[in-house]
Amino acid sequence: MTKKGFRDFLEILETNEELLRVKSEVDLRYVSAIINQTEKAVLFEQVTGYDISVVGGIIGSRRRLALAVGDEFQKITHQLRKALERPIPSVNVDESPIDEMLMINEEVDLTELPIPVFASRDGAPYITSGVIMARDPEHGLNAGMYRLMFREQNLVGIDIVTPNNLNIFYKRALERKVPLEVSISMGTHPIEMIAATYKASIGINEMDVAGGMHGEPVKLLPGKTVKVECLADAEIVLEGFLAPDGSTFPEGRFGEFSRLMGGIHINPNIRITAIRRRRDAIFYALSMPWENIWMGAPIFEAAAWRVLGEAGVEATAVHLTPGGCCHWHVIASIKKKPGDGKNALAALLSIADIKHAVVTDSDIDIFDTVELEWAIATRVQADKDVVILSRARAKPLDPSIPPVGHGITTAVTTAKMGLDATIPEDVPNNRYERITYPFFDKVRLEDFLKEIPARDIPRTSLEKLQEKILASLRPQPLYFAEMLEVLSEEGYREIVQAFGSLNNRGSLILDDTGRWKPTEA
Repeated sequence: MTKKGFRDFLEILETNEELLRVKSEVDLRYVSAIINQTEKAVLFEQVTGYDISVVGGIIGSRRRLALAVGDEFQKITHQLRKALERPIPSVNVDESPIDEMLMINEEVDLTELPIPVFASRDGAPYITSGVIMARDPEHGLNAGMYRLMFREQNLVGIDIVTPNNLNIFYKRALERKVPLEVSISMGTHPIEMIAATYKASIGINEMDVAGGMHGEPVKLLPGKTVKVECLADAEIVLEGFLAPDGSTFPEGRFGEFSRLMGGIHINPNIRITAIRRRRDAIFYALSMPWENIWMGAPIFEAAAWRVLGEAGVEATAVHLTPGGCCHWHVIASIKKKPGDGKNALAALLSIADIKHAVVTDSDIDIFDTVELEWAIATRVQADKDVVILSRARAKPLDPSIPPVGHGITTAVTTAKMGLDATIPEDVPNNRYERITYPFFDKVRLEDFLKEIPARDIPRTSLEKLQEKILASLRPQPLYFAEMLEVLSEEGYREIVQAFGSLNNRGSLILDDTGRWKPTEA
């Protein structure tokens, strides 16, 4: 079981030499550059002009995300799936260190927080690590992660233009002509962020899913100025509301998970009514794109396992590739029954953000790019095995989609493609028999790097050796290497000579599987 808090996780990173501490004072404008110059997470203990330290890069690799859940990276998806099946309800608590310092209403000043600029062409400083929670009268508590662009001392823009549950909550609030109150928890354990990012069905409390992953309830704290809970173990919490007038403003640009600069979006704002924080708070600057990319992998892999199961396809592995930003490209290996290749593609391409899918047989290691490319090269006939879907719902950040209009990111469609790289059903399986090496499991290079006495080779006459070969082949045909194993006490050269003599006199014949047998048989 993992330690549960944000600071516990930083301690785990440091213990595993995955965290660098910068004790010298650093100007906030340089934080993004420094984070992106190292393969490790970075904690800036002194930031010029602020009494809050800054950390970034904490889930910027497979290993660090694995450390967050206390297991191998590939098993995170299974933890998430189990938590979706067996969530643990959150519990409310009465107090938390986040109330050690409090600013309410007119006191609110977001410039007290070290909010960095991440990319050279970002529109403004951005809050990127907030777990944002809202309540709906019918659907209950919902959590998600959305970027927040600094606008004024008590105002931020929020990017919720793509289909998501918070967008639905906001539209329902507009219909009732009431504000949508929200809490924004920053500096939380990565499990809370993974659960919040998962595209759960409306009505599912993502923090209950986080509890399932932790193995114990997530602690929630009542709001000070809003009727929405926040994460009690957070470092910093903002409270506020989306106004009921439906007003929108240009928001962006922003360095996206696609590893490209996004455009200008038309988004609503959040009016901040409270800042709650620990006295020695750590501001988590989630650095784009890799922290976002790696967090997306287990989320979309869980969705892939789910749809394959619902389609009745037995999957053996699923992989969201970093080259596809862990959003657009999915690969699955399956134990194939007739028609399963195409059924698997149909299921995978139904996942909203997935653009390209590849399905292979279970003998392919889909985490090995050479293996995957080999499967595509040897098992795909383009006119039979490429599936194309036009006008499917798109991830608006795909730069290959022609622009619709300034700031418009809804009602965008894309083309999706699937590759069935399973063995064709009308081709014999023996055409896909892999090369193996004789005696591979019986000898080791290390043994032959030592001084080994030369082996005495028996002096069997040519005639007797020929009869031994024929005797070995009479019970059943053998491959030549199998013949060598049966006659392991004989010299290799002598076997080849006897074999050649038998062929010369027409005593051997090759069957249609490539095995040798006596002509007399």
